[in-house]
Amino acid sequence: MLKPKRFYGKGIPGVALDQLRGQLIVVEGADGSGRSTQIDLLRNWLERRGYPTVNVGLRRSMLVSRELEQAMRGNILGTRTLSLFYATDFADQLENLMIPALRSGFVVLADRYIYTLMARAIVRGVEPAWIRDVYSIALVPDAVFYLAVSPKILVERNLRKHAVLDYWESGMDVRRSSNMYASFIEYQRQIQKEFQAMQQHYGFETINGNRSPRAVQKELRANIEVILNGKSGLIEERRNVSNSTQRIARPTRTLADRGKGYQPRVSGQPPARYRATHRFSE
Repeated sequence: MLKPKRFYGKGIPGVALDQLRGQLIVVEGADGSGRSTQIDLLRNWLERRGYPTVNVGLRRSMLVSRELEQAMRGNILGTRTLSLFYATDFADQLENLMIPALRSGFVVLADRYIYTLMARAIVRGVEPAWIRDVYSIALVPDAVFYLAVSPKILVERNLRKHAVLDYWESGMDVRRSSNMYASFIEYQRQIQKEFQAMQQHYGFETINGNRSPRAVQKELRANIEVILNGKSGLIEERRNVSNSTQRIARPTRTLADRGKGYQPRVSGQPPARYRATHRFSE
């Protein structure tokens, strides 16, 4: 039996947590970790088995994603302002996509969640207590899988895919180094350090992402199988949920999905700064 849904803090007012019948599954990892590939494989696997799914991720809000992308292209935002932009993007998706989908019994697959956003902010100098408070509205996921990949392998994968390194994923806005390659390595090491610090507090399952996509997917499926089987009555109900999806409002296409042929799928102690921070709402 899965634990009841909870928020990390006060959450969103008016949400009846006992009505959220679906599961929120998060896959975290840097660009080049294979995260998005694994999400796609999981979605197809789940839908073949009759589980309706919804995908969410960073910068996919209809409310602010376009403005956020424009601001990032111009590098015109301060660190706190950038964090609040991302928080608005997250809150909009949480209220208008994730919670309705969970209420309808969907499996919500999150291509990154608040942990990436907190790690990025802290590495850029934002106070940990402040950024944790910003994201206290978040739901506690049913599972979080962090794909850990060495920075050097991340470099190789990114260059193989894009031929260049991303400005933001290299931490060039905070100038770890004037050399983008060196900056990327150092920035990703700092991000991984923050994830390691958060791991025990937030209950991550760390998966070795240096391996082949097939091996990573096999481990993810084995873990998720346990989660789904732990949901009382879900296996018996899933066909009913799947058959009733035509009566469920389909998620709106996001700005980030436009033009991509996207079709909504309805089918040790941690460091002190991470201790006793998010008090789970009962």
